Amino acid sequence: MTFELELQTLWAALVLYVLAGVLAIVGVALQHKPERMVLVLLLFGLVLHTVSIVMRWDRLGHGPYITMYEILLSNVWSLLAIYVLAYWRIPAIRATAAVVMPILFVMMGWLLMASPYEGHLPVTYHTIWLFIHIGFGKLFLGNVLVAVGISGIILLRKSPYGSVCLVRMPEDSRLDELSFRFMAMGIIFETLMLIVGAIWAQDAWGRYWAWDPLETWSFLTWLCLAFALHVRVTYKVSPQVGALMVIAVFVLAFLTFFGVPFISISPHKGAV
Repeated sequence: MTFELELQTLWAALVLYVLAGVLAIVGVALQHKPERMVLVLLLFGLVLHTVSIVMRWDRLGHGPYITMYEILLSNVWSLLAIYVLAYWRIPAIRATAAVVMPILFVMMGWLLMASPYEGHLPVTYHTIWLFIHIGFGKLFLGNVLVAVGISGIILLRKSPYGSVCLVRMPEDSRLDELSFRFMAMGIIFETLMLIVGAIWAQDAWGRYWAWDPLETWSFLTWLCLAFALHVRVTYKVSPQVGALMVIAVFVLAFLTFFGVPFISISPHKGAV
């Protein structure tokens, strides 16, 4: 019964997320401002999502970081939590929900297709460093997701329809500045994620770094992010070029977080 209630609670949360996303997209298309309702739906969805995670954690005795289902479950929650905080605190970017929510819809669909049954908890996961490592990773990806939403608005404004629907948004230069502030926070959190991950690797496998697939692609993501920030500051590229770089970083980070675990044969899989 607990397992069924856990899934029902999650489904209720996902329905609220979908309603919020659809409302945000329709609001942008029709030039309405249903921002308060979108925020309320997202907050209620997060509450239900949190309850579902807590129920699973209590039932299994470990956090949602073992199977791909659990990784998706926790990442949808963390990405939305970070985005909702930005949505609430920075009213100027609220139209970005029309870009961010479809991305999260893909993850939600993937979550619903993944097996919700429990996996095996490796011995190497019994450490506080794992929680810190995962936490910094989620903060990194969440900040980049907000930047992607802003970048999507910058690019959409160049279309004939987007230039009309998004006319009330701040100027591209202001959006570009906000986007790269989130990217700057992202590189801080990813740097800390890599450092803490190395400490965990030493504790778990007796080495700080071994260039296994997940470590290698995480470092490549860091380099790509650092390159994007460097190019933006040094060469003063246009907001549109900056937006494309932000999206490229997110795509690479997404593939690293959710693609490499499927093909890695090393102990550091990220999903078991």
